[in-house]
Amino acid sequence: MARVLLFNKPCGVLCQFSPSAGKRTLKDFIPIADVYPAGRLDADSEGLVVLTDDGKLQHAISEPKMKLAKTYWVQVEGEPDEAALQRLRSGVNLGDLVTQPARAKRIDQPSGLWERNPPIRVRKSLPTSWIEMELQEGKNRQIRRMTAASGYPTLRLIRSSIGPWTLKGIPPGQFRFIDPSQSRH
Repeated sequence: MARVLLFNKPCGVLCQFSPSAGKRTLKDFIPIADVYPAGRLDADSEGLVVLTDDGKLQHAISEPKMKLAKTYWVQVEGEPDEAALQRLRSGVNLGDLVTQPARAKRIDQPSGLWERNPPIRVRKSLPTSWIEMELQEGKNRQIRRMTAASGYPTLRLIRSSIGPWTLKGIPPGQFRFIDPSQSRH
């Protein structure tokens, strides 16, 4: 039977098991052999990573053609107006690619949110706000590039869900197994 686990990746952790000089990796948090991440989060990002020993499931989660939605909470510098949100919803030209349209809306700070370590930079003269974005693709640093191109740089990025799975009830640095029958879609 396949093993599937949900991990809440803290900021600063590399999404790999192999050692990297001076960096924390998945191996520092998940003492389980032969499970692999289905997709990645960059070291500066936090949140949900699904790991499994089922290669087909791993491919289905990480393959953009499978259209598995990934939802992110994005803390940005400034307060995006409707025009900036519409730009995210329409797809953003990043020079080397035009992103697919994203679902994007302003939200309040997510409830139960943990402190980030290290904390984000704060500029007293500039407010911050939160956006919820849903993507079905996942290019390298895509959300950070999209919000910056829209005039609102990302300060904090948390993946809150992948398809049917969420961070709910999983503290940073912790994981839990899920019933593999919940992983078929």
